[in-house]
Amino acid sequence: MSKYKTSGYKGPCDKAKTGERQGRSCVRYKCSMISSTVQVVLRQRPNWVEVKDDGEWDFNWCDVGWLKENFDQMYMEEHVRINHFRNYYELSRKDFMVKNLKRFQKNLEKESSHSEASECDFFPCTFAMPSEYHLFVEEFNRNSGSTWIMKPVAKSQGKGIFLFRKLKDITDWKKNSSRSEEEKDAAHVENYVAQRYVESPYLINGRKFDLRVYVLVTSYVPLRAWLYRDGFARFSGTRFSLTSIHDKYMHLTNVSVQKTAPDYDPEKGCKWQMQQLRRYLTAKHGREVVETLFKEIDNIFVRSLQSVQKIIINDKHCFELYGYDILLDQNLKPWLIEVNASPSYTASSQEDGEMKCRLLEDTLNVVDMEGRLTGKEKRVGGYDLMWNDGPVYREDVNLQTLCSSSFIANTHLGCVNDREQQLRQLQRPFLFQRKK
Repeated sequence: MSKYKTSGYKGPCDKAKTGERQGRSCVRYKCSMISSTVQVVLRQRPNWVEVKDDGEWDFNWCDVGWLKENFDQMYMEEHVRINHFRNYYELSRKDFMVKNLKRFQKNLEKESSHSEASECDFFPCTFAMPSEYHLFVEEFNRNSGSTWIMKPVAKSQGKGIFLFRKLKDITDWKKNSSRSEEEKDAAHVENYVAQRYVESPYLINGRKFDLRVYVLVTSYVPLRAWLYRDGFARFSGTRFSLTSIHDKYMHLTNVSVQKTAPDYDPEKGCKWQMQQLRRYLTAKHGREVVETLFKEIDNIFVRSLQSVQKIIINDKHCFELYGYDILLDQNLKPWLIEVNASPSYTASSQEDGEMKCRLLEDTLNVVDMEGRLTGKEKRVGGYDLMWNDGPVYREDVNLQTLCSSSFIANTHLGCVNDREQQLRQLQRPFLFQRKK
């Protein structure tokens, strides 16, 4: 057995019966995350006890480095939960994500109608570099004058990203990637993706923004996914223009980038809460247009998860909290930019910190280590169950509407999140975490 074995425990944290379900009167947890937000939420969880070093645990919120080193060595008992699937990177690594989406789209074209395959037309034209360099050059020459963006496949927070319009702008990079194998061993060249830049993004007050949305997957077989009502829009600090493609504060919306700007105001920040954005768009474009937009965003979540459903190593002990980055163009078409398996939980403001605490608390409520949920819930706190081996329809949708629409998910992204009232209605007092 590995030293990370999680065996039964006798004492005050032993299993407790709750009706016909087995819950736990106490949960032993381990956390290797640096994020203070994750640590705070876990420590405030009633009847959860932190274990250190090689102590036996029931729940582990780990970083991906710990996962890679230890997952294959572990024996996990029935009740144990961990916050990543073994090959989580199939969706979160940029080149793998595009590869899986392209394959999924081709399979839909073969097995079903082209209209269904067209529902996967939500990611920009992308090539893996350097392996698809020649394919990229062909596409680049067919659309001369277009703007492209280069991104490292496995980095985050805007690191290593640059925009370009001329092939000579990446000549040095290409030469670097073509070194001999011996030189590569000495100085490894990281893989990138070259992606067509969305040149006409939707602007608010002249500034570009993208959406950060949270999706919780508790199973891939069958696929079971929850969408969180709260999220936010991240704005650039500089008015958008294509006349300059080298201004990172204009083109990259990552908070880690924006907060390094000379004129960044930490009190003002660079975020809107999702409710504020939805109200703005509804006031400007009308409810019907916004409903269509958010339905298309729902489709992105479902189709992207389906694209890796047969590839992800499903394990009943695992769950995954993804941070999706969505960009809107000037026609209100949503584009999937990337998916993060380790989204940042660092608070950029008090409001942002409170939202992320609610998100993490409700994630624990859905994972339900205490074993108090019935398994039939469509909503838990701020989460709405959007897919459960098939679409989960909203209760306010009638049969006629269902017949006229291919997909109306049980989601309320950006709608009022009356989570405290909802948690009370579950009649599970221990779930109500937030104090007034």
